[in-house]
Amino acid sequence: MTSNLTTLIEVEEVIDYLKKNLKFKETCQQILQQRIINQASQQRNLTITDEEIQTEADKIRREKRLEKAADTLAWLQAQMITPDDWESGIRDKLLRQKLTKILFDQEVAKLFKQNCFNFDQVLLYQIIVPYEKLASEIFYQIEEEEMSFYQAAHLYDIDEKRRLQCGYEGKIYRCNIKPELSSVIFAANPGEVIPPFPTEQGYHIIMVEAFVKAQLTDEVYEEMINKMFKEWLLSELNYLLHSSSEQIPTTPRD
Repeated sequence: MTSNLTTLIEVEEVIDYLKKNLKFKETCQQILQQRIINQASQQRNLTITDEEIQTEADKIRREKRLEKAADTLAWLQAQMITPDDWESGIRDKLLRQKLTKILFDQEVAKLFKQNCFNFDQVLLYQIIVPYEKLASEIFYQIEEEEMSFYQAAHLYDIDEKRRLQCGYEGKIYRCNIKPELSSVIFAANPGEVIPPFPTEQGYHIIMVEAFVKAQLTDEVYEEMINKMFKEWLLSELNYLLHSSSEQIPTTPRD
């Protein structure tokens, strides 16, 4: 059934669909970004070997539990692509990864050292309620040990997920916390319940469980290097679009 889909759809219909669903610009940008990656890789003599493609393909097959070659072929057919299409996609993915490391691997440690302050983390619990009077009453009851922080969060927090987790927000980077909250949170002591603090979300009652000093973990490394690459790619795309627009002749108005 899927093999017949392409015979029923014209290229113009695909373009029209992308435009009507506001995906045409994004798709064009992605095509141009891949062109930029290909050109930058070629300039640096970067290539992807058949062995690298095979390793990545085997990894994908394990993830999707495609144990037999027939299973893989059936999956590819369901996706309406050929083995060559799949390999080409894997090649593009690996080329992007290789170019990312070539361009920014040496910069990550330097940037982390300069901005390690932003990668401090806090293990955070919080209660958010809509009214100041309610927040003050909850804080008073916690301070007087009439109710635990966790009980209060389970009863009163405006967010259902946080209520179920008794106020647990997670391990959060300093850079992902709004400055007005960050200054309060990182000045607190572990175990301390911070008095109600207003933001546009409501009134926050916060408890810090622990602080985690910044470390250049694999997770942080990947986050940083991917961010740097995306910023570079966007800059290259903007330059390409700007250069192209300057070369297009304009027709004078009457």
